[in-house]
Amino acid sequence: MPDLLLPFPPAAVFFDLDGTLADTAADLAEPVNAMRLERGLPALPLDTLRPVASMGARGLLGKGLGVDKDDAGYEALRDEFLRRYEAAMSVHTRLFDGMPPVLDALDAAGIPWGVVSNKVQRYVEPIIDALGLAERCRTRIGGDTTAFAKPHPEPLLHAARLVGVSPTHCVYVGDDRRDIVAAHAAGMKAVVAAYGYCGEADPPQAWGGDALVQAPDELPALLGIARRAS
Repeated sequence: MPDLLLPFPPAAVFFDLDGTLADTAADLAEPVNAMRLERGLPALPLDTLRPVASMGARGLLGKGLGVDKDDAGYEALRDEFLRRYEAAMSVHTRLFDGMPPVLDALDAAGIPWGVVSNKVQRYVEPIIDALGLAERCRTRIGGDTTAFAKPHPEPLLHAARLVGVSPTHCVYVGDDRRDIVAAHAAGMKAVVAAYGYCGEADPPQAWGGDALVQAPDELPALLGIARRAS
């Protein structure tokens, strides 16, 4: 996969939240397993639910309870899942190993960074707060912040406008194909976070990203910024 083709360093870097910036899978899996237990089903291993964590309620309920968004009763199950999740969103959630030095390096280089997620805004804000990033994270955009969610480019274009930079000089890092589609539609370079959840369909190498990283600590060299020890 080629190196990024833009002047270094980038004007801004934006991250997807679930499976890219933060490992949220355990807190997302907990409501599904609680729902299974209440229905007389055994809990599923985290490794079974982890690949679909970036898909939110739809993916987790599909894997955990075998329901599709078009099935009767799906909305009630989704609402139950979301109530349970909102009550305990940050119990196990943490930054991925190697991500704190990446954010330190961006800060040291004076490069603004932020979050663009499809998770709704009222969930994004408290998670960023719980991670201790509220004073550093320049954008905290959810799936309902604009009129569109990814793979539409508008959330990423909105992020660039908030920071005051051209999207063509920005990089977006994500662990889902729709992240790559959204980044390219916005004119941004797209980095595939292959260490993330990545789904169960096609492999991340097939998504057409401009670059792919297997761990967060590969990002500083890719972005042309010095890695700073935490």
